[in-house]
This record gives sequence, structure tokens and C-alpha cells, in this order.
Amino acid sequence: MMNNKFDVAIVGAGIVGLAMAYTAAQKGEKVIVFEKNPRAVGASVRNFGLLWPIGQPAGDLFDRAMRSRETWLKASEKCGLWLKQNGSLHLAYHDDEMDVLNAFYEQSDAGYRVKMLSPDDVQAYSPAVKTHGLKGGMYSETECTVTSRQAIPQLAAYLENELGVEFHFGSAVTHVASGVLSDFYETWQAERIFICSGTEFETLYPNIFRSSGITKCKLQMLRTNTQPSNWDLQASLCAGLTLLHYASFAHLNELHAVRERYNHENPELAKYGIHVLVSQNQFGEIILGDSHEYGWDVSPFDSQNINRLILEYLGTFAHFPDTTIAETWYGIYAKLPGRTDFVVEAEPGVYIVNGLSGAGMTMSFGLAQEIV
Repeated sequence: MMNNKFDVAIVGAGIVGLAMAYTAAQKGEKVIVFEKNPRAVGASVRNFGLLWPIGQPAGDLFDRAMRSRETWLKASEKCGLWLKQNGSLHLAYHDDEMDVLNAFYEQSDAGYRVKMLSPDDVQAYSPAVKTHGLKGGMYSETECTVTSRQAIPQLAAYLENELGVEFHFGSAVTHVASGVLSDFYETWQAERIFICSGTEFETLYPNIFRSSGITKCKLQMLRTNTQPSNWDLQASLCAGLTLLHYASFAHLNELHAVRERYNHENPELAKYGIHVLVSQNQFGEIILGDSHEYGWDVSPFDSQNINRLILEYLGTFAHFPDTTIAETWYGIYAKLPGRTDFVVEAEPGVYIVNGLSGAGMTMSFGLAQEIV
């Protein structure tokens, strides 16, 4: 039984669970991780691979994102995983969007590392930008890109092989109580247990999840073929719709005009929560998306109408040598309206860590440092 005693046990091997394991193992604690699937298959591998501090509001959350970024940089060197410090480019094709960017930029004391760009300046940051009608842009240097489908298993392998974290893949934890957890067949002891199970609300502590108001968000995404001749996107891209999505812009009065115009031009964009980000992974493939549909009962089927809306908006600001769509998929993440995370002690020594609202890649390491 001595071999079944740990300082920290973690349920879930997505980015939140791995960040908790990384933080605890770095402190010299004995850590075990359980994942019911043979590998991580949830939102942690179904995303853009973007570390996106620019989306977090100034203050504690932006600071958390920047701490996460620093940990990603260190972890990428240790794990040998691909990470590109390519920054992000916000594009404006309407005067109201340019007003928002200028207002954001004027927050000189907020800590963002941004600079304003003229239409001519923008072209130096990405060959994908459509220049017709471009009013200008804003470049942020803090954003990074990883290839999620490779980065998550590489990080797990590093934790296991170098930091001594014990992993049990294909092992579904069926019971948790203070100091103990079981997969029905075997029992383990741990001083602290962290439940990082993503949208698997129905399995452990379902009543706590139900009463919290937490919900699920479905997003749709697409991937192109590898771009030819080593074509490089350079900075990750977004445009006016993205200003409506992230909390870092939400307080700006100039945003109202942008929202009203988009709602008038195409109400479906707001109905499906569409805004479009563009990233490029280590294989030269372009990752596109996404949409946001909320509820516990999300459809298991993709909507071609939503994919069409994403691609139509993409066409207003970006183009690539090869636009062939090689793959489409959807992801689901947990969101607690009005909150950026859901951390609660379910019973003594048992903590639920969830609800990072689609910002798990950006925020998990920083959050783990605060609560482990």
C-alpha cells in the first residue's frame, strides 16, 4: 500500500491537470495523474494552440497569463516541444474598430506589449493580411503558438520520464473522498486531490457542478492542408469580431459601435458567438475558428452553416496559398458565466479546478501556481 500513497493526485490529463502536476512535481511532491482515455482527447488538443495573454483584462488575470507564458517557455525547452513566439495581429477594416484599438493602446500603464501599425506597417507582420480597405492594426508581442496535439502528450511524457509523475491512462476514477480515490479495482491515497476533468461533469461531484451554474461551450474549428513552400503566417491573426469576444476590450466604450454594426450586418455572428482567429502549427497547417454555443446538451454534430460563416468572415481579412480544408472538428470546454475559473473545495483536501472558459492553454500554469 505504500506505493499507493501520494502527496498529490490529479484526475484529468488535459492542460489543467498537467499544469497542476507540473507545478507540484517541480516542488518535489509525489504526484499521480489519472486519465480515463488512452490519451488526452478533450479541449486541450482541440484548440488553436494559442497562448493569448492579450485577451485577458489588465491586472491579476493578465499577470496570471504572463506567468503561464513564462512557464510555457521554460517547459518547451525542457520538453523539446515546438513553441513559436510569433505575437498576434489585430486588424481593423472599419473606423469603429480602429477607435477600439486606439483606445486599448492608450492604456499605457496596463502592461500590454503592443504597438499601433499603419496599413503599410501591417504587411511586415503577416503575408496573409488582405490590405484592401485596411485601416490599420495593432501588434502584440506576447502571444505564442504550440501544436496542441503534440504539446500535450510531450508535456505528459516529460512529467513521467523526468519528474517522476505516475500516469494511469485508460483509468477512470469512480470514487473520490478526502485522502482517497479509486478506479473501482484499486485504491490510492493522496493528501490533496485535484479534479481537473474538463466537461466530464456527470462523473464526480455532479451536484456541485449542477448547483454552480457552470455550463458547456461547443466550438467549431477547421484546419487547412500544409501550406506550400514553407509559407509562414508569422503573427497569429484576428479582426474586428475578436474585439467583441475578449474581456481585455470589454470595458471600452468604443466597443458599442462595433457590436451594433455587426449585429445589424449579420445577427448570426452573435447568435453563434463567432469570431475568427488564425494560427499556424509546426506542420505549416492553418488552424481556423471558432464559434460558441452554450448549454449542457450540446449537439454532437457540426453545423456547416457555422463553418460557412467562419470562412466567409475569414475571407474579409486573410488569404493563404492553399485554402483547402483538410479537417473539421468541434471542441467543448467548461464555462461559469461571470467567472474566469471554478475552484472549489468539494470536501477536505479535494479540490475541483475547472471552468477556465476556453483559456486553458493561456491560464493553466499560472492558476496552478496559485493553488497547488
